[in-house]
Amino acid sequence: MSSCSSSEPTTAQARPPGAREASLSQSGPSVSSLPSCFLSSDRDASRQVLAILYRGGEAAQQEPRLLGTIENQLGIRSWLESQGHEFIVSDDKEGPNSDFQKHIVDAEVLITTPFHPGYLTRDLVEKAKNLKLCVTAGVGSDHVDLNACVEKGIQVLEVTGSNVVSVAEHVVMSILLLVRNFVPAHEMIERGDWMVSEVARNAYDLEGKVVGTIGCGRIGYRVLQRLTPFNCKELLYFDYADLPPDAAKAISARRVADLKEMVAQCDIVTVNAPLHEGTRGLVNADLLKHFKKGAWLVNTARGAICDKDAVAAALKSGQINGYAGDVWNVQPAPKDHPWRTMKNPIGGGNGMVPHYSGTTLDAQARYAAGTKQIIENYFSDLPQEPANIIVGKGKYESKAYGQR
Repeated sequence: MSSCSSSEPTTAQARPPGAREASLSQSGPSVSSLPSCFLSSDRDASRQVLAILYRGGEAAQQEPRLLGTIENQLGIRSWLESQGHEFIVSDDKEGPNSDFQKHIVDAEVLITTPFHPGYLTRDLVEKAKNLKLCVTAGVGSDHVDLNACVEKGIQVLEVTGSNVVSVAEHVVMSILLLVRNFVPAHEMIERGDWMVSEVARNAYDLEGKVVGTIGCGRIGYRVLQRLTPFNCKELLYFDYADLPPDAAKAISARRVADLKEMVAQCDIVTVNAPLHEGTRGLVNADLLKHFKKGAWLVNTARGAICDKDAVAAALKSGQINGYAGDVWNVQPAPKDHPWRTMKNPIGGGNGMVPHYSGTTLDAQARYAAGTKQIIENYFSDLPQEPANIIVGKGKYESKAYGQR
């Protein structure tokens, strides 16, 4: 099945001056008839490219700009086939009989996405005898065992900057919907009710509040940048190093070197850090005790940075007033995941959605173009954009996944 092409995507967005990487920091067959796995027609292709993407269903057939789906295949099928390569695309990623585990054995290039992650574990790295390149179509490669890739000489790249604005905007939206108690207000209207006092009793202004970010790299910096017009009382950040003076001055942000000290000052805490050994479970029951009572917490980074049960308990008790985000410790999230239904003591405070903040149509155009460029550079033996390289040939090239 050929992919549906869209207009030429724009290039990945650049980081703001001085900001660092955070170290914590169409017509066709009906949807029902689409197979789980799409293979190119040229079975004798010289190289095999495997892509694990999410199923777009009817929406992807109607909207060809949903490039990150198995239906539209990042818009690169015709290009890969014209180069004589085999392209296998699937959303089937769980278990030993999945397309992912069956085809990883022969693949030379693996494309994955944070929105429907194919978890490349150490065991699978050992089985992937031909694997040379892993590309994350988007930002965030924590679903790949990076240490195993270093040991095996497998390069890991992502499309750095491709969705930083998309995610930063989602963070600001999430902060506002929590602070203004938007979700319960909208649900009241849907029920046909009208009781202003029930929602206004937990609605506040963002102006005058203290906001802190855990991680102040490309996304965290842009979040604080976008909060500047709201006249917050203070903007804080926790990271392994200071922002460059000009960057910090531009947003009037202050670094707090101790995380517990920072969260104790904040009315709102937002997590904008990569997931690695140093950040997994960082926001746990102990840290939540240091939060200002009734603070709001937003996490669009990675679900596993926050302890799911500790967050649910803190929201239920009122220690935090709300939790919003789009990332889950397991994706897709189980139907009984506590974050789906958790509430604060007065029945609100839940702003959770599926993982889509970084996969707007604009972001998909950028990360599809970036994925193609990375693969084209690899096949042509051309240098890669340094900012995109997480693991180079046998070593880490980025501090984004912790100090190494």
